[in-house]
Amino acid sequence: MEIKQLALSQTEIKFIGPQMAFAGYASVFGGVDSYGDTIEKGAYTNTLKNRKRPIRLRWNHYGDVIGKWTDIRQDEKGLYVEGELTPGHSKAQDVFALLKHGAIDGLSIGYRVKAFTQLDDERRLLQDIELVEISVVEEPADLNATISDIKGALEQANSLKEIEALLRDVGRFSRVDAKYLVSKINSLYQREAEAEKQKQEIANLLKSYL
Repeated sequence: MEIKQLALSQTEIKFIGPQMAFAGYASVFGGVDSYGDTIEKGAYTNTLKNRKRPIRLRWNHYGDVIGKWTDIRQDEKGLYVEGELTPGHSKAQDVFALLKHGAIDGLSIGYRVKAFTQLDDERRLLQDIELVEISVVEEPADLNATISDIKGALEQANSLKEIEALLRDVGRFSRVDAKYLVSKINSLYQREAEAEKQKQEIANLLKSYL
């Protein structure tokens, strides 16, 4: 699962009704985010149409379910949501207080990319997104959960480019840091592979004299 956070200034969060209810944007179309991604208008069409399970309202992606989304839909701007935090739930009440005070950063989607176009080395156009959950979040994210997610994603990565992307999307590395780390690992691997090759050549040479 990848994670994409939207700053509070972009969510346009507003509070509605007498209960702990709020509305805003969990994702916006167009533009380029900090990971180099652009979300194409209509990217959520399939996931909203073919739901087999509800989209959970969570705290920080890996925390409690703290309420329910009462409306999730696309419009010209992005993914508009309305939600209610669960009355009597201690974490939900804490989150509502933080939202009202403006002390937390906003909303974030947990998702999988079903289709995208690679625009260049650093930028993707996300065209079909499968929603897993939508969270109210703080910054930074849960580091232990992020590490666990990276480990799982690494097992499925088939190229250095995919590893770089998951470092950016899941590990929250900047583009520069992700590129540097992947380049460094690749360089070390090539040196180790070359050293192993040389050892094998020496071993084969010795065998020919024995």
